[in-house]
Amino acid sequence: MHGLADLHDHIPWALLVIFRIGGLMIYGPIFGSSVIPPRVKIFLALVLGLAVYPLVRPEHGQTLSLDLWTLGPLVAMELMVGLVIGFLATLPLVAVQVGGLVMGQQMGLGFARFYNPAIEDDADVLGQVLFLMVLAGFLMIGGQESMVLAVLHSFEHMPAPAITSFAPDLQLAGLMAGLLSAALELALRVAAPLLCLLFLQTLAMGFIAKTVPQVNILSLGFPLRILAGLSMIGLGLVVIDDVIMEFVGEALRLIFEWVEA
Repeated sequence: MHGLADLHDHIPWALLVIFRIGGLMIYGPIFGSSVIPPRVKIFLALVLGLAVYPLVRPEHGQTLSLDLWTLGPLVAMELMVGLVIGFLATLPLVAVQVGGLVMGQQMGLGFARFYNPAIEDDADVLGQVLFLMVLAGFLMIGGQESMVLAVLHSFEHMPAPAITSFAPDLQLAGLMAGLLSAALELALRVAAPLLCLLFLQTLAMGFIAKTVPQVNILSLGFPLRILAGLSMIGLGLVVIDDVIMEFVGEALRLIFEWVEA
């Protein structure tokens, strides 16, 4: 009976740990993908939560009841912590996808859109290619492990229940605003060389249309636009990869700094 009473005391605190990790399963890169079945996400959050609970168990001298009115706000705040970390880690991937979308639209590949079940929306071909490229780089540098570690480190500085230690403040707002502006800058940096080349190509096609009216610019310009765009992307792929991975690493570093602040 004494063992059952101790177990009953640990269940609410273990649930808080599980739900904070579960926030990553809702919005974090890879973990939050709709391709992964919800049952798998729930099982993964449960296993990870129970595995790390003995390590991050809060030093508490109080007990929590298992009723909905007590655990509801606590669980919601734990989910919020995981969601914030997952959202911040997702920004580099979204920025690259936006940059690819801009490039695809300017190249004339916007017509070749398809339904992507991973994001449950239409996707651009070029944007999806760049998204998969940065996703592979994210996995190679251990981004998914870094997100989990960030959540685990959050228990040291924001112990459960987070409702007593976590509150959106100016530091979090500044971090979000900074990463959002940096993500927009990244999207423009990825797309800028191609946009400049296509601008020059458009000027050249306009000059040819004025000097040689017999040339069908519409039939000639469209394939040249795609060829020039793909050539520029191929030549600058190494530089694009370096810029993207630098931003991904910087975003993960800023997340850790915020968690440990």
